[in-house]
Amino acid sequence: MTGLKALFVLLCILLTFLTYTPIPENIEEPWKIMALNAFGKSFILMGLLIECTGFMKLEDLLSMVIMLDYTEPLSDEYVMVTDTTFNDIPVRLYLPKRKSESLRRAVIYFHGGAFCFGSFKQSPYDSLNRWTANRLDAVVMTADYRLAPQYHFPVQLEDAISAVKYFLQDEVLRKYGVDPHRICIAGDSSGGTLTAAITQVMQNYPELKQKIKLQALLYPALQAIDSHLPSHLENEHGILLTRDIAVRFTSLYFTKNKTLTQLMERNQHMPLESKHLFKFVNWSILLPEKFRRNHVYTEPILGLFNFSVPGLMDSRALPLLANDLLLQNLPPAYILTCQYDLLRDDGLMYVTRLRNAGVKVAHDHIENGIHGALSLMTAPFYVSQGFKVRDKYIAWLDKNL
Repeated sequence: MTGLKALFVLLCILLTFLTYTPIPENIEEPWKIMALNAFGKSFILMGLLIECTGFMKLEDLLSMVIMLDYTEPLSDEYVMVTDTTFNDIPVRLYLPKRKSESLRRAVIYFHGGAFCFGSFKQSPYDSLNRWTANRLDAVVMTADYRLAPQYHFPVQLEDAISAVKYFLQDEVLRKYGVDPHRICIAGDSSGGTLTAAITQVMQNYPELKQKIKLQALLYPALQAIDSHLPSHLENEHGILLTRDIAVRFTSLYFTKNKTLTQLMERNQHMPLESKHLFKFVNWSILLPEKFRRNHVYTEPILGLFNFSVPGLMDSRALPLLANDLLLQNLPPAYILTCQYDLLRDDGLMYVTRLRNAGVKVAHDHIENGIHGALSLMTAPFYVSQGFKVRDKYIAWLDKNL
């Protein structure tokens, strides 16, 4: 027994050593964040070791654990919650119970999860959408889309668009008492990717695009053609989300071909014909000076990956690749970015590009923020940062929607 205890202690010490990441001085609740980070990275390490045995893939293990946090559509005294389908896409609706003399505003929300896992059923998303419906007296619709690696782009986007188009039908809006001119599409992380892409695609549907008043992107992922942005390098071993994990799941969104992952890690994954796209993600021009710091811009090496990957050059998958003409007609946007987030620069560059195109943009930057904060505002975490992100997002919605 003594030997087993000693082995356990040594294992804990080894895991702590392998997963330790310095926590920035300005992070709130540093010990809580440090513990969460150590636990998360230990779990990832354990998952990778299990994967080496051939028993289970890391993404499958993560999906199993996340499913343990799924909630039922339970109504409360303020909001009626119900699960249904729109065009065969699973959706959850949050309908305020209080009486209203006028039509209500509405929010369509898409969850994050790197396109590989996650659901509106997770308790943080259920809490966020329930809170949104109650505080804003708004109808909230949230949809689940099929996930990688079983399904690759553009399946996720097609599912999301299908649910949105169904909800935006006049008869459906009337059924749920929604004002057709006060609708916002929103999402976090990969849900932010979908939000930006859907808002762009809706420009092709004149009868629908006028119904989308606003878009809200919370620490969104918006490009994958340059994997050496300053935020990638500064947060390579970042809190909760590391560069190697982000590259892995981004690759799985497009293909199971591991060559893409290997080349993306070296920033050598784009084809020769993509050269014209790098002006849309040139951080040396698009990032505010304080975020460029002492980094030196170099274009990635092109043409080493000959395997065809639909989506790598498609703005529907990577909304930052949209041309300026398309951006000009987009509705006003809210974008929230976090300093210690691998995806920070995606959001910052989109702020610049939208403003240059004449789109009204409200931008909140959390100086001590980390990726995925919204997922940390329910039991057992209750991290203050999650509530800060939620409250900024809700305040903007309340003022502008």
